[in-house]
Formats: sequence, C-alpha cells, structure tokens
Amino acid sequence: MSLGAINDSTSSGEFVLADPDRVAEIERRQQLIADFLNTQQLQALLLNRPANFAWFSVGGDNTYGFTGERIASLFINPDARVLLTRSPDSQRLFDWEVSNLGFQMKERPWLEDHSLLMADLCRGRNTGADIPFERCRDVSDYLTTLRLPLSLYETQQLRELGRAVVHAVEATARTFQRGETESEVAGQVAHRLMRLNVQPVRIQVAAEGRTKWHRHAAYGDAQVQRTCTISAVGRRRGLHLGVSRTVCFGTPPKDAREAHLACLMVQSAGMYFSQNGLKLGDAWRRVQRIYEKFGHSEEWYLSDQGHVTGYEAVEAPIVPDSTFLLASGMPVQWRSSIGVGVAEDTILVQDSGFELLTPVENWPQTAVDIKQVKVPRPDILVRPL
Repeated sequence: MSLGAINDSTSSGEFVLADPDRVAEIERRQQLIADFLNTQQLQALLLNRPANFAWFSVGGDNTYGFTGERIASLFINPDARVLLTRSPDSQRLFDWEVSNLGFQMKERPWLEDHSLLMADLCRGRNTGADIPFERCRDVSDYLTTLRLPLSLYETQQLRELGRAVVHAVEATARTFQRGETESEVAGQVAHRLMRLNVQPVRIQVAAEGRTKWHRHAAYGDAQVQRTCTISAVGRRRGLHLGVSRTVCFGTPPKDAREAHLACLMVQSAGMYFSQNGLKLGDAWRRVQRIYEKFGHSEEWYLSDQGHVTGYEAVEAPIVPDSTFLLASGMPVQWRSSIGVGVAEDTILVQDSGFELLTPVENWPQTAVDIKQVKVPRPDILVRPL
C-alpha cells in the first residue's frame, strides 16, 4: 500500500544490529492486528497511548522524558507499520526506538500540530484507534486484551527489570545514612534506577512508620532515625514492576516487627493464590480471610492491595469483585499494608505456581508457610545505630 511521501531512508540506526527475537515479536503482533482489521472491516489502526506503542514495538517509547507528553504515533495496516512524529524527534525515535525493526517514518515540521499528521493518514480510510480521534473507531478495549499475557521474550525483559529495581531499593537501604531525609533517600533510589536505564514511575520513602497514616505518600522532609520503608515502581522498555524493603537502625520496635510479619502473611497468600485460570476476585477473597485471621479485617480498606501490571502500570486493579481472569504470563504486583508495615513484590503467574520477579539480592529473609509451601520473604534489614 502506498502511504505517500513516507521516509524509509537509511539512518545512523542501521548500524545497530536488530534483535531477531524482538523482530519476530513485532511481526507476530502485526499479524494479530491484520487479522483483527480483517474481521472488523477496518483498513488501518492508529496507536497513540504509550502502553500500546510500547506493546506493538516491544519496548519502544513515544513519550518525551518524564513529562509523559506523546511525541509519536504508529499507523499500522496489514502491509506496513509507520512511525508518525515531528521533525525534532524523528531521528532519535527512529534510531533509538524502532531501528532495524521494519518501520517506515513520516514526519512533519515541529510547528504543526501532531494531530494534523494523524488526520492525513486516517483520511479516507476506515481506521481504528486507541483514543477518541475524529471519525476513527475506538478499539482500545480490544487492544487491552492483546497486551497480556506477556510473551517469553517480554518475561525475560521483566526478570531483568526486577533485578534492577531490587538492586536500586536494597542498595539504597543498605547505604543511606541515619538522619537523612525521606527526599534524600528517594533521590538515591532514583539515581540508581536511572543509572540502570530504568525510569522511576513511583518512589515512596516512609520514615518512622509514616505509612500507618499516609498510605500513599511519596516522600518529604522527615528524617529517618529508626525505621524506613522504601518502595519503588520502575519502567524499562515499556514494562512496569514494583518492590518494597524495610530497614531499621537497631532492634526493630515491636509494632514494626509484628506489622511486617503480618504483611508478609497477607502478601504471600496473594502470591500463592494468583493462579492460572483463577479470577482476581477469587484470589482476593483468600487474602481477605488472612487479614481477618490475624485480626486486621479493616486494614485493607485503607489502601489498595496491588494490581496486574505490564505495559500499563495498572492493567487490572485487585478489587473484591474483580472478574479479571489470571493466566500464565501475567505479572501481578501485591502490596499489603498493616499499620506501620508494608510488603510489596511482583510475581509472574505460571502454569503451576508463581515466579517471584523481585527476589532479594543481598537481604535477610524469612519464610512464610502457605498450604505447606514455604515462601521466602524479605525480612527487616537491621543496621547498627
């Protein structure tokens, strides 16, 4: 199909060897889209949302730094995949995000609104889109079903991301100085993540059990004197993953120790019952019973408990009545909070059991028994006063 004035000339990116597995994944996705277009009597698909851009390109990024501003779109038909952008961003996007992956490019001057380029390609074509746009048909619900489960290629990317996020959190917890502020600790986490090419999506640092009152607070000027919980969600190649660790200078206070162990029990139940073929709401009901068993029946009302994650930070929230069906290859982030305690980790649902994507790197561990299965869990790290 001729799209008119498409720039498919070579660039400096041609000297980068393509990843054959990534190329194969993109080809598979284009075929999925082609089949969908045929069944829906559509001629093309326009992708704008970062999650869908990253999914189709298997890790590409169409945003401008930390602003989240979208600077590119994808136009896809059965025979072509075209990157749409403005002139200041075209070379970088082509070289860094889609080099040697079979994409063509169409650009316009920076002073023109990006929507004009989108409209040009959609004009006269029966087009689907992942956002409301002119006369395009909104097919965003269908695209959500394509992003999960993850492929084997993507799960390997997620394992590597897990090691990076765990390292950033644990290394910071082992080395920051007593008396530093939550903001200073958060800055160290962000620094480590960015050095590993991971974009910080959420960083929370809670000193002295502040999570008991501020479950979703990020970080502030409070100094860490005794206890500190560090939580982080990072993104790399479009995928998200989260983890938390708790550290204490000196022997942990009784309330911190008890709350931490209770959180581990709740979280472990969630991980164990995140099973292939089980509804998310059914897994949640098992978790709710653990809250009740240990006398914390009201705690779960105070904070969300996690979500299925992936190319969207939250692909599906964990809520009591969720009918979302878990399947092998889906990452689930469980975040339990009780009083001053927090436990957050990410797992991968498998055909049988689960895989922990955030295993400890250099951290004390304890074990939680769930249905006669010992689940290794991160303990509180004790550092000298």
